[in-house]
Amino acid sequence: MKKKYTLLALLAALALNSGNIYAKASEHQHQREHKGLIWSALHGLDYEFKAGVNIGGTSPLPLPQEIRSIDSYKPGLAITVEGNATKWLGEKQKWGVSVGLRLESKTMTTEATVKNYGMEIFTETGGKIEGLWTGGVRTKVRTSYLTVPILANLKLGERWKIVAGPYLSYMMEGDFAGNVYEGHLRTPDATGSRVNFSGENVAAYDFSNELRRFQWGLQVGGSWKAYKHLNVHADLTWGLNDIFRKDFTTISFAMYPIYLNFGFGYEF
Repeated sequence: MKKKYTLLALLAALALNSGNIYAKASEHQHQREHKGLIWSALHGLDYEFKAGVNIGGTSPLPLPQEIRSIDSYKPGLAITVEGNATKWLGEKQKWGVSVGLRLESKTMTTEATVKNYGMEIFTETGGKIEGLWTGGVRTKVRTSYLTVPILANLKLGERWKIVAGPYLSYMMEGDFAGNVYEGHLRTPDATGSRVNFSGENVAAYDFSNELRRFQWGLQVGGSWKAYKHLNVHADLTWGLNDIFRKDFTTISFAMYPIYLNFGFGYEF
């Protein structure tokens, strides 16, 4: 009888151990299949690291009647770095879709002559005066964004490729400030009291806190494969929503960031 119980105990232990071995084998097989699917998805993508510079400006379109002339324009050093992945579709793999993550800056300095231009300037005592400015305006715009471009890709032969699609941007830092000079401010409107500025008498303004955090627009461009892994690219980005918040009314017209990016890319 004792031998019978011993044999039953051994059979039960073997069955339990076999079950554990089968469970572990199934788990390992599932992990291998999961890793295989991830590798297959990643293996079918092209990866690229890009770096370049932005040249352009933030401007109303078309120029409103308040801006009588653009007297000077100076682009700043605006660096961009980006990583993206492209999935090619179909047997010929002529068309594809890419998603990227771009860290970029956009900057410019301009001087303009304006008439009845909405303005809010700082006084010598630290207060503010709002009204309509006629005279010179110096503006410096400097912004930095985290941008996600979602682009359609089309190959034109072995070396050329064009891209187009929307982008979404989040502004991490932004400055829109400057000063007014050689002119006068009517407050609160065109028929109000007049404050004159001439010579070295200037007044500063700062609309940085009125900038919109989320922006979006369109991107179109192309690239040329110079070597096996090295690409040369040029892309135009055109913002489609006002850089200022909706409730900001001092400047009465919308302004849009329009920049051309030149650079190089390394394709893995």
